Amino acid sequence: MKTSLLSVAVARLRREAGSRSGFPFVSDPEMVRQVVVLAWPAVVEQLLNTSVGLVDAYLVGHLGAAALAGVGLSAQVMMLNWALFASVGVGATALVARYVGAGRPAEASRTATQALLLALAVGLGVGALLFAGAPLILRLLGGAPEVVAEGTPYLRTVAASVGLMAVLFVGNAVLRGAGDTRTPMLVMFLINAVNIAVASSLVYGVGPLPALGVVGSGLGAATARSLGGLVVLGILVQGRAGLRLALGGPRRRLPLPRPDGGRMVQVLRIGLPAGGEQLLMRVAQVVMATLVTRLGTASYAAHQLVIQVMAISYMPGWGFALAATTLVGQELGAGRPDRATRSGYTALGLAVGVMVLVGGLLFAFAEHVVAFFTRDAAVIRLGAQAMRVAAFYQPFLSGLMVLGGGLRGAGDTRTPLLIQGGTIWLVRLPLVYLFGLVLGWDVVGVHLAMGVDFGVRAFLFERRFRSGKWQTVLKT
Repeated sequence: MKTSLLSVAVARLRREAGSRSGFPFVSDPEMVRQVVVLAWPAVVEQLLNTSVGLVDAYLVGHLGAAALAGVGLSAQVMMLNWALFASVGVGATALVARYVGAGRPAEASRTATQALLLALAVGLGVGALLFAGAPLILRLLGGAPEVVAEGTPYLRTVAASVGLMAVLFVGNAVLRGAGDTRTPMLVMFLINAVNIAVASSLVYGVGPLPALGVVGSGLGAATARSLGGLVVLGILVQGRAGLRLALGGPRRRLPLPRPDGGRMVQVLRIGLPAGGEQLLMRVAQVVMATLVTRLGTASYAAHQLVIQVMAISYMPGWGFALAATTLVGQELGAGRPDRATRSGYTALGLAVGVMVLVGGLLFAFAEHVVAFFTRDAAVIRLGAQAMRVAAFYQPFLSGLMVLGGGLRGAGDTRTPLLIQGGTIWLVRLPLVYLFGLVLGWDVVGVHLAMGVDFGVRAFLFERRFRSGKWQTVLKT
């Protein structure tokens, strides 16, 4: 009896100490298991998603620096789409997680249906604009004539897939909100297999197939992601993780869902700040890309390679952030705010450990990794230097990713908008200009500036999460 009472007292002291410090102990084995079960498929999924870009970089990198820079600049343009998709995906994830946690699967399914309908409409519109304006967009971003010539056909090819890409993005988002991170991972395996098969056959030409260069790489990515969007749509029509798309009744000529303006507004009310956050960040990254292009083609190519490769070390943070988003939303839906807080910090602790390890490996083998993608000596030298700098900001990056994910799961999307949008414009861009151009530190200075930016963001996110004010932002 005395031992039992002592154990209860110690447990209570730990809980109280964690509550006072704002950083609860990562001591709940069941919560650790929940986080890991949700996170590891998401990590693999994002790794596979990134590998689509890595395959493109590998295949195109051997075509020359202009081709690599053209595809990289086009990739920056395509990433602006994520800002629009995030307006739908983040809102849908938060609402679906909240409804699932509250035991209301029918509401979760209706929300998923309207989110996908909205995503398809947005994606088709954006794809048409990108196709029509590809060369002008690349010129406005500062691309040299040879870079625009290589990037335009790639951008137009990929733009044709944006509608189904939006379905893929949002469909995976609602599945994760329901607690299913394995299905998106399996879909990404399929996407990678298709991309590798198509792109490797068409970039250089295999057998009777023509050598299409950068267009072949774009066809691989576009075909793979379009197929992925169709597969996710089919899975949700059949039903998965308690979700089933609410399609039209038998009397309708086409089994399409009826638009529900009220529910779409509910999704966008939460998601628009997330979309604004992504838009501010993506535009800032494009501005940064224009600054880096002023350093020369070799420097820009090196920067793009580092961004692609370092994305590998971001994968654990992204996976644990998604786990935090899902668990925070579901725990709040179930009326357990204390567990919501603990799930966020548990995900953070695990993410820091894994990301530091991966960053260390990339630091140690920086030159070998960059040399795998290109034979250009200048690109290898600059890329390795920048990658070693980037390896040091992994802990900061894990903090802003995971705690930001927790806030979004709670529906607190305005705070990430203010923090992310503010620091990238007020901290990163001025420092990129100062370190990279004024002081002449080239791409090393660019990544030093990024490290300072990530450190400031991580501090601000932790302060907000510790306050607990995010627990009462969303009402459903």
